[in-house]
Amino acid sequence: MTTLNIEKLSVAERIQVMENIWDSLAHHQTEIESPQWHYDILKQRKQEIDNGDARFISFEELAARRK
Repeated sequence: MTTLNIEKLSVAERIQVMENIWDSLAHHQTEIESPQWHYDILKQRKQEIDNGDARFISFEELAARRK
């Protein structure tokens, strides 16, 4: 399927194609290796939580920042 073919699909059809791709990837999780920087960020965030330095915000606050 080429980009031109994809652009001919309706939005609903394109979303379905994306869902199908994600589903197919989910069945092969062991083949997908996260890069080291993912682990580094998770470790840093856990340390911030453990130290009491983490700041959590609501979804609404996050959405307001995006405007």
